[in-house]
Amino acid sequence: MNDIADLLEPLIAFRRDIHAHPELGFAEHRTAQRIAEQLRAIGLEVHEGIGGTGIVAVLRCGNGKRTLGLRADMDALPIEERTNAAWSSTVPGCFHGCGHDGHVAMLLGAAQVLARDPGFSGTLNFIFQPAEEGLGGARHMIEDGLFERFDCERVYALHNWPGLPAGTISTRPGAIMGAADKFNIVLEGKGGHAALPHDTPDAILAAASLVQQLNTVIGRDIPPSANAVLSVTEIAGGHAHNVLPASVRIGGTVRSFDPVVQDRIEERMRQMIKGIETSFEVRGSLEYDRYYPATINDADAAKDALEVAATVARAELAPEPAPTSEDFSFMLQERPGAYLWLGQGRGDNPPPLHNPHYDFNDDVMETGIRLHVALARHWLQD
Repeated sequence: MNDIADLLEPLIAFRRDIHAHPELGFAEHRTAQRIAEQLRAIGLEVHEGIGGTGIVAVLRCGNGKRTLGLRADMDALPIEERTNAAWSSTVPGCFHGCGHDGHVAMLLGAAQVLARDPGFSGTLNFIFQPAEEGLGGARHMIEDGLFERFDCERVYALHNWPGLPAGTISTRPGAIMGAADKFNIVLEGKGGHAALPHDTPDAILAAASLVQQLNTVIGRDIPPSANAVLSVTEIAGGHAHNVLPASVRIGGTVRSFDPVVQDRIEERMRQMIKGIETSFEVRGSLEYDRYYPATINDADAAKDALEVAATVARAELAPEPAPTSEDFSFMLQERPGAYLWLGQGRGDNPPPLHNPHYDFNDDVMETGIRLHVALARHWLQD
């Protein structure tokens, strides 16, 4: 495929324009408008407003019955950029710190290549998804009829990965990204004078004990062979040196890869809170939100993806899943497919995702485009 060179410079400019004008989840109005304009310019059938600001562009060729979906996320993060790039964010407190601008450009580039030289027979759906960053944009698109309106026998997504060498493609069968849960615990006493602790339940002492207990869950209640993380990240309570607060709030996150493990962690947390209630004479409540399921690759789809990737660049089997989460998981609950990582590492210590110094590596854009194109032509063979 030598028909990509003329596309790269405009696509890099497009990526940098999106980077300079980032938009948060479900507010990607300018981004979606620019993407739709580009897709219409190459003659695709474009559908807007799916699941909010989502877009699906359809390319049909030949008489083939197979269907495929390729997905890119569009939203930015609420972080202040510190890259000092010429194309830095012009929006205070908002920037593309996860490379979704690059994902958009790579999928748009694949659409441009395939629109002028399809090389397949079937139906290809280019899915530009809003609100991946914690808001479940994939679920919103599904609930808005994504797969009923645009049939996809398989679906693939590609994410840049700073921890891999630039241009290396990696995936694995089964779990590749963790389930993301968040929890909010409130322990309530009565509040009272700090000099009279015998007159009021001590919610701070109860919270301190509970935090210690929570940090034993993974080590003592989960099998050593199972991967999981429980992190307490917030404690809030009290406002004066001589007052025992009436309540203390504890917040945090749980990451896991197996629903059985996920169930066990929540169960143990609830049991521990009941024990704290008895021991410290406080009232406890737990809000436990399983907001993203684990991202589970279909074994056949992952195997095919690695074989196809090897025709494009260096491809390797990912040795283990990442504990970070991804709402492409919702799409993989509905359709078989796979989530792939594209290495973008530069230098000895590249900034990680969600870091204020991160920027998408434009040098890997061509590899990403070629991978999308190769996946489409493989599944939708003439």
